[in-house]
Amino acid sequence: MKPVAIFTHTECEPPGYLVNLLRELEYPFQLVCLHNGVNTDFKLADFSKLIFMGGPGNVAEPESWMLQEMAIIRQARQDGIAVLGICLGAQLMSRALGGKIWQADSLEVGWHEVRLLDAARDNRWFQGLGECITVFQWHAHNFSAPPGATALATSECTPCQAFVDGDNLAIQFHLEMTVEIIQTLIEKYGGDLESESDCVQNREQILQHIEQRCAQTFRVADHLLMNWLRQTP
Repeated sequence: MKPVAIFTHTECEPPGYLVNLLRELEYPFQLVCLHNGVNTDFKLADFSKLIFMGGPGNVAEPESWMLQEMAIIRQARQDGIAVLGICLGAQLMSRALGGKIWQADSLEVGWHEVRLLDAARDNRWFQGLGECITVFQWHAHNFSAPPGATALATSECTPCQAFVDGDNLAIQFHLEMTVEIIQTLIEKYGGDLESESDCVQNREQILQHIEQRCAQTFRVADHLLMNWLRQTP
């Protein structure tokens, strides 16, 4: 079985719980980091699926490694290799496939409710999740569903939280973050929590009941991401 390629962009945002799902399905995987100039000899044909993780950066003003990853996303789509994008990875997917990226009016940080659109109720991956899910967010930019894609979710702070394009799935929110990853982000990017906005929670709000909230998030991951992994070629 060909491995799944996981593109990582910063040590603060590793695959986290996603690795548990891959191991449960007995999928081999390989970490790829073009950001630091590593694995520049990446060969798409060596992998069965591609997953693009989160991280800092502005996809509207792409750096060279972002251009590399967007070219890979377009080629994967052409070759029928399924792609999953999370946070920054979703923004890369949107831009690569013709969508738009823009600076949000406010950061969206913390535990926020995401409302699933009507299209999600009939989607093979989202079906059964209900009307709303509470998930973790940490982003400063928004994206649109690219031409031909279908928007599946929204929130009070972000107009498009997810879209699907054939076998390709993009989600702005995080389902992979563990307690330890969130704590590391707070330590490294704590200045983001000082914003005066209803879309930004403070440290105490984020950490309140964090174990239970992460456990709830993992149940959503078990449903949504497991379905995507199982049902894509």
